[in-house]
Amino acid sequence: MIELFNPNIDKYIYAILIFAFFQFFRVGLRQAVYKITKKTTTTLDDDILDAIKKPIDFLFILIGAEFARSVLHLDEDISYVLNQIIRSGFITVVFWAIINLLNHLSINIKQITNKFGDKLNPDVANFLIKSIRFFILIIGFVAILQEWGYNISGFLASLGLVGMAFALAAKDTASNLFGSLVIFTDKPFRIGDWIKTPDVEGTIESVGIRSTRVRTFSQALVTVPNGVLANSAILNWSQMGKRRIKMNVGLTYSTSPETIENIIKDIKSMLENHKGINQDVMHIYFSTFDASSLNIFCYYFTNTTHWGEFMRVREDTYFEIMKIVEKNGSSFAFPTQTLHIEKNETVE
Repeated sequence: MIELFNPNIDKYIYAILIFAFFQFFRVGLRQAVYKITKKTTTTLDDDILDAIKKPIDFLFILIGAEFARSVLHLDEDISYVLNQIIRSGFITVVFWAIINLLNHLSINIKQITNKFGDKLNPDVANFLIKSIRFFILIIGFVAILQEWGYNISGFLASLGLVGMAFALAAKDTASNLFGSLVIFTDKPFRIGDWIKTPDVEGTIESVGIRSTRVRTFSQALVTVPNGVLANSAILNWSQMGKRRIKMNVGLTYSTSPETIENIIKDIKSMLENHKGINQDVMHIYFSTFDASSLNIFCYYFTNTTHWGEFMRVREDTYFEIMKIVEKNGSSFAFPTQTLHIEKNETVE
């Protein structure tokens, strides 16, 4: 008859009981944590718990396996292998949890950036998250190799050579990538902005990882590499608070000083009562005696920065100025020349 509680059998029973205890404890702990997180008003703790749920489950399996291994008193070689596997598992749990948190961040990246008032392009956000995740995977793999006693210096050196070769072969791609990061951090423009660079002028349609698409006013679509765009002078018309109108109203030399004064007063009054004109800066003055005209300098701004609306407001003010000049009995000058011919009298 086999003894039920001999040392050879007892240690296996104890190991199974210890392993089962940690699994029951894992289930009870999870239920208790879920009850606590449900009482909170924020969803951040729920999201974090969902992200690390599977790594934590695997962690308790490893803890139970480690205690069970210590009870079994296995052969030294077998115990060493199991110990290395379990330690590698602990490393895996840490990096697994970090990657899961990053995956959750990539899903909710728009919500996070919108809270700060900035919209991050989804392509750029996903690329950043994938790049970080790739480096974390590399670090985790290297840590596991080091745990097993492998010399990783040669591996790191080979990675450096591969990275150097890749950087030389894809320097333009890398330039465009860093250009996109510069565009995101500096935020010189947003989608829908009207910009002008030495190479292109138009409206921003999209900002990608490699390039930015600009729709010109002739409706052509121009794809500009981000590396080129980041190193160019960018004039963003859409970020103006107002648009300027600057011109000279040329009157004929037959216009009297009193008439010029009345025209200036009427133009100022018209602009001050115009809904589309900004009232902060406005200069209307008799400025110069030109070659063929008496010039009234007009300098003012529109409230709108939109091109089409700006053109409409400017046109309206131009018509009003024409009516004012006509109402005051004056007229616009145009380039003229007066030719005087002298006749020489001959004495006979």
